[in-house]
Amino acid sequence: MTHPTYTRLEQELAAMHTAGLYKTERPIVSAQSAQIQVDKAGTHTPVLNFCANNYLGLADHPEIIAAAKAAMDTYGYGMASVRFICGTLDLHRQLEMAIAKFTGHADSILFAACFDANGGVFEPLLTAEDAIVSDSLNHASIIDGIRLCKAKRFRFANNDMADLEAQLKAAQATNPRTIVIATDGVFSMDGYIANLPEIRRLADAYGALIMVDDCHSTGILGPTGNGTGPHHGVHVDILTSTLGKSLGGAAGGFVAASQPVIDMLRQRARPYLFSNTLPPAIAGGALKAIELTVNGAELRAKLQRNQAHFRSGLTAAGFDLLPGDHPIIPVMLYDAPLAQALANRLYELGVYVSGFFYPVVPKGQARIRTQMSAAHTPEQLDTAIAAFTKAGHELGILA
Repeated sequence: MTHPTYTRLEQELAAMHTAGLYKTERPIVSAQSAQIQVDKAGTHTPVLNFCANNYLGLADHPEIIAAAKAAMDTYGYGMASVRFICGTLDLHRQLEMAIAKFTGHADSILFAACFDANGGVFEPLLTAEDAIVSDSLNHASIIDGIRLCKAKRFRFANNDMADLEAQLKAAQATNPRTIVIATDGVFSMDGYIANLPEIRRLADAYGALIMVDDCHSTGILGPTGNGTGPHHGVHVDILTSTLGKSLGGAAGGFVAASQPVIDMLRQRARPYLFSNTLPPAIAGGALKAIELTVNGAELRAKLQRNQAHFRSGLTAAGFDLLPGDHPIIPVMLYDAPLAQALANRLYELGVYVSGFFYPVVPKGQARIRTQMSAAHTPEQLDTAIAAFTKAGHELGILA
C-alpha cells in the first residue's frame, strides 16, 4: 500500500517540475576539465564546462593524480576509522601543517567536507553565553552550523558595514563572553568579495573574532592563492575552506586557526569525531595541489585574463551580469524557467552551465552562474560567448 507520505512527496516533486524548479543531473564520462565528455542518450559527447569550481584547472593535473596514486600505494584505499581511534596518518598531519603554513595559522584540522567544517566549528567553541553576527548571504553550511550552536544570533545585510556595526552593538549589549563575526570570503552565488578590512576594523573595535569561509577564495585570491585575508592584508581568526574546488577539486575541508581553537575542535567537533577521516589518496593529492597553488602565479594570471575576457564578451552581447572581479560571473535571468531553458539550450549547443533558482538563490533572482577556469582557452571562451548570444536571441533574452 502506498503510504500518504510518498503521495505527498510525489505531489511536491510534481509542483517543482511545473514551477521549473526541479534540478537534474547530467552524467560526465571523463575527467573534470575545461572540456568534458557527457553521456547524451548513450553517446559520449564533448561539451565546454563553465559551471565547475575548477578555478585553477588542477582537477585532472597529472602531478596531483600521481601523488594520489602514490599515497594509495603506500597507505591503501581508506582508513576505516575516525581520527582519534585509529584513523590518523602521518600524511594527515603533514597536510594539516601544510594548510596551516599556506594560510598563515598555527594549525589546521581536516574534515570530510567544508560543509562539515562549518557545521562543526561553532558548537565546540561557543555557548548561550556567546554571540554570532552573521552575513545574510552566508553559505548554507554556515547557517546550519550556527543553528547547531546555542550562541545568540544576529544577522547583518550582505557586506553592509553600517548594519554590521549596528548588529555588533546589539550583540555587545547582551554582554557575551565572545562575539564572532561570520562571513563568506567570496559569496558563491554573486562573486562578491567580503569587505574584510572594514570587518577587521569593526571586529577590533568591538572585541570580536572573525570567521571566514574561503571556499571560493582559496587558490584564487592572495599572493600565493592563500585567500581573502592575505588578499586584503587582513588577519582572519578562524578560516574554513575546501580541498574540493581550486585545490584539486576532490573532497575534504579544513579549519585553520590558533592552537587553542584547533585543539578544542579535535576534542569536541562532532563531524570530526564521528566521521571517517580523509582517504589517503585525497590527502596525498591535496599536498601536491597546495604546492602547485603556491607556485601558481601564472595560473591565477590566466584565470584573471579569462574572467575579464568572458565578462567583456557577455556584456557586449547585452546580458545582465552582476558586477565583480572574480571568476564567478552570474548571468541574471530573474525567472527560474527561463534560467532552465537557457541552460538546456546551451547544453544542446555544447556549453555546460546550470541554472540557479530558489531555494539556492532568493525568489526572483534566478541566474546562470558561470565559472571561469585557468584551463579555458581563448577559443573556448569565444565559443561559449557565441553560444550564449545565439541562445539569448532565440529565447528572447537579447533584443
